[in-house]
Amino acid sequence: MQIEGLYEIFRNSTGITTDTRKIGKGQVFFALKGDKFNANNFAEQALAQGAAYAVVDEIEHAQNPQCILVDNVLATLQTLANHHRKTFDIPVIGLTGSNGKTTNKELLMRVLGQKYKVHATKGNLNNHIGVPLTLLEMAEDTEIAIIEMGANHQKEIAMLSDICEPTHGFITNLGKAHLEGFGGVEGVRKGKGELFDFLKKHSKIAFVNETDPAICSLVKEKEMALVVYFGKDEFALKMLEESPVVTFQTPDNEDIYTTHISGGYNFQNMQTAFAVGRYFGVPHNEAAQALADYNPDNNRSQVIEKGSNSFLMDAYNANPSSMAASVTNFGKLKTDKQKAVILGDMYELGEVTEEEHAALGKLVSEQNFDVVVLYGEHMKHALAHLPKAYYFTDKFSIHNWLMDSKFSNTYFLVKGSRGVGLESILGVM
Repeated sequence: MQIEGLYEIFRNSTGITTDTRKIGKGQVFFALKGDKFNANNFAEQALAQGAAYAVVDEIEHAQNPQCILVDNVLATLQTLANHHRKTFDIPVIGLTGSNGKTTNKELLMRVLGQKYKVHATKGNLNNHIGVPLTLLEMAEDTEIAIIEMGANHQKEIAMLSDICEPTHGFITNLGKAHLEGFGGVEGVRKGKGELFDFLKKHSKIAFVNETDPAICSLVKEKEMALVVYFGKDEFALKMLEESPVVTFQTPDNEDIYTTHISGGYNFQNMQTAFAVGRYFGVPHNEAAQALADYNPDNNRSQVIEKGSNSFLMDAYNANPSSMAASVTNFGKLKTDKQKAVILGDMYELGEVTEEEHAALGKLVSEQNFDVVVLYGEHMKHALAHLPKAYYFTDKFSIHNWLMDSKFSNTYFLVKGSRGVGLESILGVM
């Protein structure tokens, strides 16, 4: 079937699904494959549960007239998403980076939402499957789209850019994330820079924070022409405090805005959202209030109170750059409570795993925390600098220790890679 025919089916459906557990009546089921699953086997089940059609790529599963046989289900999903995107003549903002992608997306969505009907990536659906699904959920009345793009190897951002065709874009930062897949720091720089490659090739606009020398260097290297700089201009926000939460003033230098998140790195995220909002005509006061009102609830810089204890839950993900920023910021945090850090393994670091965990241990040792708790096999490399740290390698032990310790009047920083799942400690404290 030609993509135009499939697109007509999509337009007459109630949407796209790839999960038989969440099928809605009238949806089109795409039978994706992975290393450990083959959804072709569930095509008939999807139809029985109410799907209007099932897109498959194995002929033995295409006997039902409601099954659409294609060469490759994933490639077809991506092509269909790009076809849908091409029907919109609106700004599409693509963003990527080593850290802060989702926070930037959430802040920007709220700022632009003051003036426009915004469609944005849900959660962290930012990969080769999530980006197409995000695009295919764009409603006809969408006025601006924000597409978050994640990657753990080179050429992935290039592929995602080809699918979503951003008209504008920015890179949050260049840090030590997914070093194993990217092949080191220079590989990260090259991989994330693929967004700028797309923007330059198609004469689209890049937003660049002038206070970030790594991003500025990348722009200069690529000789980009269409660049909107911010951060040092007369319209930049002014940070007044970064702890315990960020407070700032607008360029008008009148009202003071108090936010729900802390740290200079989060202020830079706000600076970006404010600048992009300004570019698209969002009034200063409305943009600033939107930033102040944002209260994270996704384990990203989320503050949770339990009894007399406070938790800065930053446990959604971790890499050396984001871990260093969080630890340093927590060290500066103003509080009357004792400070404790619970830090979990950082994954996907390859041959620098030992080195980066040891460096983290040294950084933590310089912060004068009252309690240090380390979790995971890799964290043993941090112990050389933290002889008084409590160290655990299994959840049962760390949970029991936390319950027995009966902490009170303590402020915790909780951070680790997604696979560590450190947010589980909340259930035992």
